[in-house]
Amino acid sequence: MQAAGKPGGFFITFEGPEGGGKSTQLHRLAAALAAKGYSVWTTREPGGTRLGELIRPILLGRQQTRMTAWSEALLFTAARAQHVEEVIRPRLQGGELVLCDRYADSTLAYQGYGRGLDLESLRRLQEQATGGLRADLTILLNLPG
Repeated sequence: MQAAGKPGGFFITFEGPEGGGKSTQLHRLAAALAAKGYSVWTTREPGGTRLGELIRPILLGRQQTRMTAWSEALLFTAARAQHVEEVIRPRLQGGELVLCDRYADSTLAYQGYGRGLDLESLRRLQEQATGGLRADLTILLNLPG
């Protein structure tokens, strides 16, 4: 598998509701691709880097503080920018298949549609934060969580 603009690499994201099987399916696909000889890297958002793992409990943990929709969107996006720069882009450039549990579509869904933030503003923010990196394939698991 090879995608335009990503020498040798291919980027697949998994989206869907909490508890909908994203992680399970991601790991099943990773195992199947690895068995066929592909170099596969699995990761998640928020997370995947030291900074992302520090931001993760602020956003998802029991100690979550009340925050504005924009604060939430900016924290997710900050974790994503670091993730792309530090992990995703280098692995794609190294020819790996990168499978990610959530990506920019989640920000559009949760902070855009869910929290009412302007979708165009969020799209521009994601474009800037990721340097335009988009998934080659997004798998949406539309199942009850």
